[in-house]
Parts: sequence; C-alpha cells; structure tokens
Amino acid sequence: MVNLKSLAKETAIYGLSSIVGRFLNYLLVPVYTLAMSAQSGGYGVVTNVYAWVALVLVLLTFGMETGFFRFANNGKDDPMRVYSTALMSVGGVSLVFLALGLVFLQPIAGLLGYGTHPEYIGMMMAVVAMDAFQSIPFAYLRYKKRPLRFAALKLLFIFLNIALNLVYYVGMGGSDVSYAFLFNLACTSTVMLCLLPELRGFRYVLDRALLRRMLAYSLPLLVLGLAGILNQVADKIIFPYVYPDAAEAKVQLGIYGAASKIAMIMAMLTQAFRYAYEPFVFGKSRDKDNREVYAAAMKYFIIFTLLAFLAVMFYLDLLKFIIGRDYWAGLRVVPVVMAAEIFMGVYFNLSFWYKLIDETRWGAYFSLAGCFVLVLINVLFIPRFGYMACAWAGFAGYGTAMLLSYFVGQKKYPIRYDLRSIGRYVLLAAVLYVAAEYVPIENLWLRLGWRTVLLLVFAAYLVKHDLPLNRIPLLNRLVAKK
Repeated sequence: MVNLKSLAKETAIYGLSSIVGRFLNYLLVPVYTLAMSAQSGGYGVVTNVYAWVALVLVLLTFGMETGFFRFANNGKDDPMRVYSTALMSVGGVSLVFLALGLVFLQPIAGLLGYGTHPEYIGMMMAVVAMDAFQSIPFAYLRYKKRPLRFAALKLLFIFLNIALNLVYYVGMGGSDVSYAFLFNLACTSTVMLCLLPELRGFRYVLDRALLRRMLAYSLPLLVLGLAGILNQVADKIIFPYVYPDAAEAKVQLGIYGAASKIAMIMAMLTQAFRYAYEPFVFGKSRDKDNREVYAAAMKYFIIFTLLAFLAVMFYLDLLKFIIGRDYWAGLRVVPVVMAAEIFMGVYFNLSFWYKLIDETRWGAYFSLAGCFVLVLINVLFIPRFGYMACAWAGFAGYGTAMLLSYFVGQKKYPIRYDLRSIGRYVLLAAVLYVAAEYVPIENLWLRLGWRTVLLLVFAAYLVKHDLPLNRIPLLNRLVAKK
C-alpha cells in the first residue's frame, strides 16, 4: 500500500508539472501573436523552427532515455555505469551535432530557408543539443525518485522563459522574433547549470559492451519516436517547401500554428488522461476483468473528449481572443485539428494491446502508415489549399493509425468495445455541433446561451445513461453532510 501511495504521489507530481508546464507555455501564444503581426511571418518562423527542434531532439536522444530506465532497473548492470554510459553517448552525439552545425551554419540555415538569419538556427542548435543531453539527468532524477526536483527544474525553465518574453514583448513592446529563441537559449542554459549536481559525484565510464546492448534496445524505439513526432510536426516542416510563395508561406504557417494552439486544449486533456491511464493499464494487466475495464476506459475517454470538443467549439467566440485578431482567419482549422487529436487519443488507448503482448513493432507500423498518409496529403494539397490541407492531413493520418490499430488489435488481442454506445455519443455530438454552427444567432450572448443549452443536453444524456449523479463520490459526501 505504501508503494502504491508513493507511485500515485510521484505520478501526480510528474503529470501536474507536465500539464501545468504545457498550459503555461500556452500563454506565450497570445504574447507572440499580439507582438508579431500575422503579415510579418514572425510566428510562422517560430512554428517552423520549433517543429525542426522537436524532430532533431528525437534523433539526438535516439531512445536512450528509455534505455537508461530499462538497464538501470534490470538488476544486472550497475545503475551508475548505465547512467555514465548514457550520459556520455547522448552528450557525445549532441556535441558533435552542435559542432558540425555551427561549422556549416550558413548552408544549413539557407537550406531551411533562413539564410538571412542564420542566428535563429544557431541558437536553436545549441538549445536542442542541451535539451538532448539534459534528458538523461532528468531520467536519472526520475530513477532516483526525486519528482519534486524534477518538477522544480522543469517549471523553472517555463517561468523564466515566460518572464523574459513578457518583459520584452509586452513590457518593452518588442517584436523581433530572434528574442524568442534567445530567451529559450538563456533558460535552457540556466537549467543546465542547475543540473550540475546530477553530473558530479561518480566516475565517468563509457562501457562499450553495455552501450551496444543499450543501442540494440533503444534504436528500435527511435523509429517509433520518429514516426510519432513526424505525425505532429511534419506539416509545419513541409509547408514552406511546397507552398508556392515562400514569403506568404511564413504568414500562412503562422496563422495555422496560432489557430492550432486553441485545439491543443484537447492534447492537454489527452495527456492528463495518459498519465493516469498508463500505470493503471499495466497494473490491471493480470486481472481477469482487464479487457472489460479497458473497454470501459475507452468509452469514457471518447465521451469526455467529445464533451471537450463541444465546449471548445461552442465557446470559440471567447477562446479566439487567446490569439491576435489577424490570426482569426485560421480558426476554421480548429474543429478539424481537435478531431485529429481525438483520433490520436483513441490510438493511444488502442496501443496498449501490442504493449501488453510485447509486440511493439506494430506501433511502428501503424505510426509509419499514418505518417505516410499525412505527408502525402500535405505534399499534394498544400499548394492548392494551404494550411487547411495540414489540418485534414493530420485528421487522415491519425485516423489511419487508429483504424489499423483497432482492426489488427481485434485479431491479436480482442476487446469488446461498446461501439453502439460510443456511436450514439458521436452522433449526438455531431447533431449538437451542427445545431450550434448552423442556427444563425447574431447576438453573441444569445448565441453563447443557446450553445450552453446544447452542451447541457450532452451532459444530461451522459448523466442519464452512463454517469448517474449518485455514483460521483464528491456529490454523495455533500449530500450526506446535509
């Protein structure tokens, strides 16, 4: 029981720090979109460069973070030897990457479309190299069960980054996009200094035999990681190369990136569910009723993501003020991107069947298939439809991965999902969405009132069929007190 309480506490701290961190970073969106006009293309640069950063970070860590956990906990290898080997291998690769990147900075910047501003690429090369290296000390903190220090350092970066951005973009009225990258570099360097205690007090050893075993375990994870991150950032990387007008591409990409951030509310909800669900699934894997529990969890996940979808869409008239007015043209991508995020969440839930039977290669197959569909649609349709093609490509890519995982999973590890009940919720959500969008009400407050009624209809259906109020512990305690 003590171990379970400790696990729950650590999970809460890690999960809360990550979710709070994403939410706080979310606050930079209005800062950037108000300081950088859509026509300047500044936020398009931020969107594109950070997409490259996410991709390169996966390459530089090459699955070694997970490899460290696997070998530090196997009971055979010396954990500190594993830690030292992981540090030196990731650190060495990151250092070589940074050195070569700076030597060939100008041609690389030109290839990426920033030949007149190579400093953007140089600063972010340094950031991604340090981020990759820091992933191992952060993994070590988790291994040593130090969630408070882990969370404190993660939040230090976020608070410091937000503070610097607010001072420059809001307090000083600045609009130079390069400062967004400079502040990231400063904050990443600060965290690096704070991690010095985790880099001392042991003997540095690069155990080549151990490294070969770690690479054999970790490199297959790199394929899965690459497929996963490409599904998230490929559209933002491809866009400048296939859109007909290079200058306008930055403008359009900025609009798409800003509008998509509103849909990231769904991603935060999915991540919150993931932190609670992942340990739960593996904990239930030996129970006789585990498949029924997984089916119920899937149903409630879909229900609450549909509720979140309706809430965001119904109150988009208010949420749109998160971004600058000249980015509002991109709001039409929000429902499509949110639907894609629901598909991704369902795909994540479905992914446990191949993890539970130790056939994780299927995850790589599904992710690669989804990534292929996403890239193909982007390449074919961005020149004609612009950023709307990006939104629909994500929808199609995640939908492909989701459907493949479902149909193969039903053969390999069949689970009887309540498709009839889930289908009714999807149909109800679709009807309510159409009723909200296509009933013309000019007055804002009357429109919001009408949509609130529609949202309550969905909630009432949920309460009647699947979540009676007497099953909510908090309400039961309140009634008992009265």
